[in-house]
Amino acid sequence: MQRAVEAVPGRIDGSGGAGLALLDALVPRRGYRAHTDIAYGAGSRHRLDVYRPIRAAEPAPVIVFFYGGAWETGARRWYRFIGQGFAQAGCVTVVADYRLYPEVRYPGFVEDAAAAAAWVAANIAAFGGDPARLHLMGHSAGAHIALMLALNRGFLGPDVPVAGAIGLAGPYDFEPTGRTRAVLDSDGGGPSAMPVDYVDAGAPPMLLLTGGADDTVRPANSARLAARVRERGGRAELVVYPHVGHARLLAALATPLAWLAPARRDVLRFVRAR
Repeated sequence: MQRAVEAVPGRIDGSGGAGLALLDALVPRRGYRAHTDIAYGAGSRHRLDVYRPIRAAEPAPVIVFFYGGAWETGARRWYRFIGQGFAQAGCVTVVADYRLYPEVRYPGFVEDAAAAAAWVAANIAAFGGDPARLHLMGHSAGAHIALMLALNRGFLGPDVPVAGAIGLAGPYDFEPTGRTRAVLDSDGGGPSAMPVDYVDAGAPPMLLLTGGADDTVRPANSARLAARVRERGGRAELVVYPHVGHARLLAALATPLAWLAPARRDVLRFVRAR
């Protein structure tokens, strides 16, 4: 199938660790309890943090978040703002690390994410979460990972129920070039690394958020995935925020910057409806 050729820069999160560390300093340290550095596998990158509400009806809905970084950079410690924001709103929230390129290529990082999701399904009840209301979520490269897990059930299997999938500015349907081609192993002749190729009638409900001004991962990725899901009989809600770029969409999930775009409100509406 012919795809659009869309450049995906190396720092796909649009901000990098320095910007995220600054954002973290602005985030309130209340409204949640954090359980950090939990192993879901044997490797040093197989670690996750769980953020649970201080006060919430139990069992609470669960969000498993995968960060971006072109599958090459990222660390869960930069994303406390994700845990705080959604835990304070009543969701048990998990932020997981995964192995990065060049240590692994596709599908290595997706397999790690699958192991993290399986750990959550088996253990999150001990943290007040409802494993039957598990939502996979990610931004940018992390959205690619989250949607790949939701659509290609070969990664998760039947023991990990997915109530919904949430993608923010994800690269779901594009022609890899340059370094991204190597990361996604596009020269290897193996299975497709594009989530759009795994859509079928059994796809879980999904919410696809993107910025109309995103020139890092083009909004057309989200539009094409939503269209494919609907064609196959599934449910996909597409929300495009005008004048919002790649990094701004992520920053809008932080409590102090929620005014940038109503992304957190839309995610919570979707999760609470499941």
